[in-house]
Amino acid sequence: MAARLFRAQTAILGVLLGLAGLTATAAGETMEVKTRDQIEAKYKWDLTDMYASDADWEADMQAVEAAIPHLKGYAGKISQSPDQFLAYMHLLEDAAAKLDRAYSYASMAYDQDTSNQQYTALRERAAGMAQRLGDATSWFSPEVTSMSREAWDKWFAENPDLSLYRQFIDDELRTRAHVLSAPEERLLALSANMSRAPGNANTALRETDMQFPTVKDENGNDVELSEGRLFVLLQSPDPAVRRNASITMLATYGKFQNTASALMAGNIARDIFHAEARNYPSSLAAAVDGDNIDTTVVLNLIATVKKNAGVLQRYCELRRRALGLDEIHLYDMYAPLLPEDRIEVPYEEAVAKIEAAMAPLGAEYVAAMKAGFAGGWVDVYENQNKRSGAYSSGTFLAHPYILLNYNDTQEDMFTTAHEIGHAMHTWHTMKAQPFIYADYTTFVAEVASTFNEALLLDYLMKNEQDPLRKLALVSQYIDNIRGTFITQTMFADFELRMHRAAEQGLPLTAEALSQMYRDTARDYFGPNVVIDDEYGFTWIRIPHFYRNFYVYKYATSLAGSQALSQKVLAGEPGAKERYIEFLSNGSSKYPIDLLKGAGVDLSTPAPNEMTMQKFDQLVTEMEKLLKQAGRI
Repeated sequence: MAARLFRAQTAILGVLLGLAGLTATAAGETMEVKTRDQIEAKYKWDLTDMYASDADWEADMQAVEAAIPHLKGYAGKISQSPDQFLAYMHLLEDAAAKLDRAYSYASMAYDQDTSNQQYTALRERAAGMAQRLGDATSWFSPEVTSMSREAWDKWFAENPDLSLYRQFIDDELRTRAHVLSAPEERLLALSANMSRAPGNANTALRETDMQFPTVKDENGNDVELSEGRLFVLLQSPDPAVRRNASITMLATYGKFQNTASALMAGNIARDIFHAEARNYPSSLAAAVDGDNIDTTVVLNLIATVKKNAGVLQRYCELRRRALGLDEIHLYDMYAPLLPEDRIEVPYEEAVAKIEAAMAPLGAEYVAAMKAGFAGGWVDVYENQNKRSGAYSSGTFLAHPYILLNYNDTQEDMFTTAHEIGHAMHTWHTMKAQPFIYADYTTFVAEVASTFNEALLLDYLMKNEQDPLRKLALVSQYIDNIRGTFITQTMFADFELRMHRAAEQGLPLTAEALSQMYRDTARDYFGPNVVIDDEYGFTWIRIPHFYRNFYVYKYATSLAGSQALSQKVLAGEPGAKERYIEFLSNGSSKYPIDLLKGAGVDLSTPAPNEMTMQKFDQLVTEMEKLLKQAGRI
């Protein structure tokens, strides 16, 4: 139960490949990553909105520590009267909100510079306090579910103040078959730090311990490889640069494959342990039950995309022809189709375009977004030892924050739109909901982010007259669906294969995992795309595999946002208002019901089919534009 209230860090990464800082230099000059003090303050987030000093952080931690014995003392009492239950909840919510802020602050301070041992220690202290809070409240769910639904209904009728918790209690009661006894729940709570160990070790391995070599770009510059800079090199017009950067990066991961496979095996074993401990038939069933959905949502998603994989393969062949390649490799999937027209978008220009594109959502939405961009919400550029990628994180006692590694590309602009979508979802939710519902499940989290991308694309395409630039935007739209919908579904397929293999008792060796990844990729990309052996190491790079069945939610969310954004852009009566209400409802309803209220039903395959049909239409449009431009 405490895990539902302790939000910790909402680490929602924007895209598979983190975008980071890389600037043009003269031939032969080495490009180096800036130190944090070399970046202007206006491009860095302001963590003082959470705490003016580390001493204030310490005060929150002490307050949480003081609350723990009192929370533990309520065991056996909350089922005696509504007043006891309410007193307990108020104390818990206060402690959880403070711990949420403390963990977020420590974690984000760490992400600014992952070599800073001070914030490594603070983050670990906050995580340890979360385990202590979980231990102290582990009796809660067994006690709540020991009461009948009729008893709770009687309390709701007698005490109006209790009505706030009706959805929360209903969620507890519906999962009572998977709630263990109080001693068993305590043991699971005590295992929290051990459960986090594989993921923490994988993060340390990828973010700190791995040292990547230097490669050459197309101008002969030495480029020290990083996850962020890899993406820029993959956009090089020179196939040799793309190949060298990609294979060198993946081979570096491959050097750690045995350690990585041991960590992944431990990660999957954790998922299976928790599923079996809570009497679920599989890890997948355990993962989706938290959102009150059925496993068929994931299985139908995978089946729908694989059934329509021919259009992805058609797109790959079209890309091969446009690039003039004899054969196409996975590292060619990011190369610009118009290398002479490579689009640069400085950060301020990107912000202005995003603000203009969000106009269909109304003045209040745009005003709050502008205030966020100008108010220390965003950490913009890469610096040495900064966490790679992009994410949005929010804390109830402050406001949303966004981490970027901006590099003045069109892709970076879309990543910024994506993350401000998350931030605005958080802002609306925290503005409208009490703490207990002031979060949202990951099942709906990517709707707001990909919704913003859809609005930005619509705005740019309507305001673009140059046919070649329009072709670039169609390519961007295709890449959004490919990356967020098709690729994430492929990842979910791979994740399912890993879990099923382990559930059958098969060893997850480095060789087995790499072969499994290559086989999965071939099922989607088909026989005409070359899957180099090194691409088998991709599973080491994806942090989301350490979050039990998370990636599929990117795909279902994009399917949902495609449907909802079209309604808003078409001016359908009430569509904007229903969407803002969806953003504001947090977790006060089950996710499927939240989306149904906004106008889309993700319990059916229809949104997934519609998204693949949209992808097909865009590929057809791209082929037409390429022919008009004489590129094929």
